[in-house]
Amino acid sequence: MNNTEKAWKAIGGGIAAPKGFYAAGVQAGIKYKDKYDVALIFSDVQAQAAGVYTRNIVKAHPLHLTQRHLKNGLARAIVVNSGNANACVGEFGDQAAFAMAEVAGMYLGIEPQDVLVASTGVIGVEMPLDRVLNGIRVASSELLDDVVKGIRGHKEMADEGAHRAALAIMTTDTTVKEYAYELPCSQGGVIHIGAIAKGSGMIHPNMGTMLGFLTTDADIPSADLQRILSEAVEESFNMVTVDGDMSTNDMALLLANGSSGITPEGEDRINFERMVKSMCIELAKEIARDGEGASKLMEVSVSGAKTMEDARKIARSICGSSLVKAALFGEDANWGRILTAAGYSGAEFNPDKVDVFLGELMVAQAGRGVMFSEERAKEILGFKEVHILLNLHDGEENATAWGCDLTHEYVTINGSYRT
Repeated sequence: MNNTEKAWKAIGGGIAAPKGFYAAGVQAGIKYKDKYDVALIFSDVQAQAAGVYTRNIVKAHPLHLTQRHLKNGLARAIVVNSGNANACVGEFGDQAAFAMAEVAGMYLGIEPQDVLVASTGVIGVEMPLDRVLNGIRVASSELLDDVVKGIRGHKEMADEGAHRAALAIMTTDTTVKEYAYELPCSQGGVIHIGAIAKGSGMIHPNMGTMLGFLTTDADIPSADLQRILSEAVEESFNMVTVDGDMSTNDMALLLANGSSGITPEGEDRINFERMVKSMCIELAKEIARDGEGASKLMEVSVSGAKTMEDARKIARSICGSSLVKAALFGEDANWGRILTAAGYSGAEFNPDKVDVFLGELMVAQAGRGVMFSEERAKEILGFKEVHILLNLHDGEENATAWGCDLTHEYVTINGSYRT
């Protein structure tokens, strides 16, 4: 489905665009004095909820708490902090995560079990809990003030609250990642979806150090939401790699409060699921584009694979290759590195059938190099978005992954991240 065929359209409002959702972001001074670092997302009615989490065995304390709170498939709020991961700090971390849920619940007038918690930042350092909890208090006050005022009639205020929430979850991100769509339904009425995300480094398939939060006013049960989100993540957040490292805090959450009064069915349901997937893919691409120190977005598309899993393995392997990433930075058309990365991906394919393209320029055919213009190749590799395509000529399946180049700036950023 291309852009002209989409049944939905982009709108403003970010995470607070769907009916009944509100958001706020405040400066609590967790790590930096003037940075937004506590975000609060709230539904004025009970919402169905779903979550997907890092597959790292080492998991942060708020992630364990959120998994427990989501066992009943219900939630009213999400509280997030940046500047501290609240990971690997023992019993204090468990207590801090629950305190965040408890305080948010107290100020919002809801049960702590209906609050989901996420954190991002430095691992292994105890959270400055007093600052975090005070930030939650301030964010709750701002958010509830918006609810009382009926912020739906004050769109600029609603957009600003959502934008500050998006700012508050950022760490080394250089760009804010927020989207909102609306989907007109055949039965009448409109469904909205909003989202914010963060991610820049420590990004690798099976979810990297990224957080993604989505809200919708569609009426969909949690079991269906879980399937929809899981499938969307497989084609988006799990197809992104920046540096091959996988974090402890990663999660994607989707809340549906039903405030539109619409339960999408038939074609509307198909379009809704496509819309969720499209939203996640756009966020995933933004994360890859904003990779730490990155100057280029790399998109790798693999076609003609025997299985979807083979296509995914190859696409992710190429995006994750340090040699491919370095060649992309140096604008060197070293297609051998691309084919090599496909070869160690664990996928089954015949290398003697593979064609390799940089954009529209064929650089290898049937596993062997062909004559091509080095000048044209360098021009293509100089674009801000570089597309690498492989046709395996082995089947009908295809997949796409996203990554970025590897620059000197990446080492600079991560050489002093803790300090």
